[in-house]
Amino acid sequence: MTVNGTEHRATVPVRLLLSDFIRDGLGLTGTHVGCEHGVCGCCTILLDGEPVRSCLLLAVQASGHELTTVEGLAENGTLNPLQRAFREEHALQCGFCTSGILTTLTAFLRRNPRPTRDEIREALSGNLCRCTGYVNIVNAVQRAVEAQE
Repeated sequence: MTVNGTEHRATVPVRLLLSDFIRDGLGLTGTHVGCEHGVCGCCTILLDGEPVRSCLLLAVQASGHELTTVEGLAENGTLNPLQRAFREEHALQCGFCTSGILTTLTAFLRRNPRPTRDEIREALSGNLCRCTGYVNIVNAVQRAVEAQE
């Protein structure tokens, strides 16, 4: 599989979760594991550009695919516009959910580059955040969209 632009080959136990392989096998600890049931969204990564819950997939299912984790969202070592907007709008508190939210929103903004506040909230509906109340997250998405215009 290719992860954040780097090809990786490994022999893994058949039942190893993709989230565990990413964190323990590759050392990419930005992908967080919360509920381990696919409900919270903390473990969301991009698989061939689409958001998936890495705690619901086996590592072997990702063979031959391209994965992007939160570590792969930066552009040449610089935060991308969405990441910068999150910082500028104080769109995170504890940060546990942030990696899953950023990967989810990255795919969403590719499909819908000019979303309304309601569309942003709908896109976030599968990602649980217990700290922020989502207002600053929605503000950050709008700021990132405006920065791209």
